[in-house]
Amino acid sequence: MKKIYLSLLILFTLSSSCKKFLVEKTNGILTPDNYYNNAQQIRAAVDGAYLGLNSPFATGIGVATSSVFSLEYITGYCQRPRPSGNEDNQFIQLAGIDQANGALATWWTSSYYPIENCNSIIANVSKTSVIAEPIKNNFLAEAYFLRAYYYFQLVRLYGRVPLKTTPTTSLDNTQLERSSIDDIYKQIVTDLTTAEQAGLNWTDKTGHVSKGAIKSLLAKVYITMAGFPLNKGQEYYQKAYTEASEVIQSGQFNLFANYSDLRNPSNYNSGEHIFMIQHDENTIPNIMHFTLMPYPELPISIQPSYSGAMAPAASFYSSYQAGDQRVKEKNFYYTEHEQYGDASKIIRLPMPYIYKYWNDQAEISGRDGSNFPLIRYADVLLICAEASASINGSTNDATATAAYNKVHQRAFPSAPAVTTVALDDVLKERYWELAYEFQTWYDMMRTRKAFDVDNNKIVDIIGYKAPLHNRPFTEADLLWPIPLTEVQKDPNLSK
Repeated sequence: MKKIYLSLLILFTLSSSCKKFLVEKTNGILTPDNYYNNAQQIRAAVDGAYLGLNSPFATGIGVATSSVFSLEYITGYCQRPRPSGNEDNQFIQLAGIDQANGALATWWTSSYYPIENCNSIIANVSKTSVIAEPIKNNFLAEAYFLRAYYYFQLVRLYGRVPLKTTPTTSLDNTQLERSSIDDIYKQIVTDLTTAEQAGLNWTDKTGHVSKGAIKSLLAKVYITMAGFPLNKGQEYYQKAYTEASEVIQSGQFNLFANYSDLRNPSNYNSGEHIFMIQHDENTIPNIMHFTLMPYPELPISIQPSYSGAMAPAASFYSSYQAGDQRVKEKNFYYTEHEQYGDASKIIRLPMPYIYKYWNDQAEISGRDGSNFPLIRYADVLLICAEASASINGSTNDATATAAYNKVHQRAFPSAPAVTTVALDDVLKERYWELAYEFQTWYDMMRTRKAFDVDNNKIVDIIGYKAPLHNRPFTEADLLWPIPLTEVQKDPNLSK
């Protein structure tokens, strides 16, 4: 782990805007001893802990290179239209991931830096008396949720990692041993159940943590614990079902009627969007709109040169069934677009490209300020259906089948509602619905299943060769190596 001395690594000031609470403002040299003196300072410290959510999206040298795309490349269902370097190809081709690969370090520090912030917040806010108890508990709930989120990210990617829940106050004992996967998940559940008790509102239009986000993440944690590598089985599928059902029965969330509504800024942090990364086009822009563009020689954008990061594998795109509204032009994907500056000319694209993150405003300003969804209601609905179906291979539970039907019937408006749904059908629905939202790899790891798109069936991941990989998956591919830079600092991490 990085040797961290100051607990407050990055602090941000509070703003009333739902996007601007992450805007950085210089505060000079700060330590816990001269901070946490009032609600405004605590709010700034908590807001700083959100920074890690966006850190994997950082781009390099002004083109479409970002560590976040590695999470889709590794699935084998995602191509990179723009020529790539060796580090990306290790994921895209399943060529074997080098410990020195820069993406590994980015994912690692994007979790551990904000975890250190969360540890400092929890330790210092827990003992403060400068704010009322309910407000204090709400701040702590956010920190507990974020710490759980970051550890959940780490344990799924790397497996056994150091578990640290206290702030670093000196350089002594900074080298930590890796904890068991079971202990890490126990801490994640403890953090989330603690956050759950704080009494946050079900939704939060500002983009801060809400009760809906907490219970949704808990459902995702439980369904992961039910599967690999812990294999806790039926009890935890039931826990996942219960948490997802409570989110559904709250009545606070809904699927948008149209897929285009997912991109509407007026819908951010509400409706289907349970938890999002907050962006601002001038201070913390989103990379997705421009990095997913076709090549510069296809002039459909004000800034086409930052393009070519990610597009669907042809066989995955073709796996959508006839009539699926998700592949209707300009819903999830597009195959043509008006020429920039001359809408009378239509440019045919050489392959389907991803339209999920298209932002009309970005084509006016040249910068993308759209929020990015981390937890969608569609995900929670499918968790409910999957958890129920996982117990017996299928389910006729009314809540579970209704949840599945909501997602499926939005894609197929004329499809009849089903009264029984098979597990494999739910898993396929997750592939199609959550494609290129950085969720699929996590699903593949916890289920140890893959989607054989050429034969339209769910298969064991071990031995399956994904469309863009050079070879089939092996057990060694399912966890990423701990970054070399971290192992060099702490030899315990190699044990």
